[in-house]
Amino acid sequence: MGAKGTTDIIPFDAQAFLESAGAAREVVAYRRSETVFSQGEAGDSVFYIQTGGVKLSVVSPAGREAIVAMLGPGDFFGEGGLAGQSVRKATATALTPTTALVIGKAEMMRVLRAEHELSDRFIGYMLSRNIRIEEDLLDQLFDSTERGLARALLLRARYGTKEKPDRVLPTISPAALASSLGSTPARITAVLKKFTRLGFIQEGSAGIAINTSLLSVVLHD
Repeated sequence: MGAKGTTDIIPFDAQAFLESAGAAREVVAYRRSETVFSQGEAGDSVFYIQTGGVKLSVVSPAGREAIVAMLGPGDFFGEGGLAGQSVRKATATALTPTTALVIGKAEMMRVLRAEHELSDRFIGYMLSRNIRIEEDLLDQLFDSTERGLARALLLRARYGTKEKPDRVLPTISPAALASSLGSTPARITAVLKKFTRLGFIQEGSAGIAINTSLLSVVLHD
């Protein structure tokens, strides 16, 4: 995952961070496929991967699983509790034999409050990691046809030129779009409905209204 992402993770020496701040911590070993924590459990600790890898996944009410992130050595996870999440929003599973530092939420909050410079570094790391995860999710969410259609609509709306973009495009037939993208009218119709559902466009009698959020489909390519 993330092969197309362009965001570099900010280097962060968690071991030095935790040792310099005197944080109480525990090193825990997990077997391959062992559950580190489950969706819905109390979010009372933060994890830092020393070796191995962890998969974060969520399960919908209908029972469908979606992978949110694949993490490796040097990554934190389970930090949602620091932002007020009382329960885990995802399940964490060891992909391989894995060792992780486990820091209690209260202890991690104490460290972040006491060490301002290190706190700033931690926040920078988390922001850059979350951008990477967002890019990975976009890669999973949109296929080549969807990116191609988004690009075609944005070009027709004159995004990326010196001219002011058109907010509303004349209605374009799915057949015409399919011909230019090497797809089928049925597929284009389905993608347009998906874009409408996600709020990227609105189709009406005046044409297709383009929202700037449509740029997110193509900007991470």
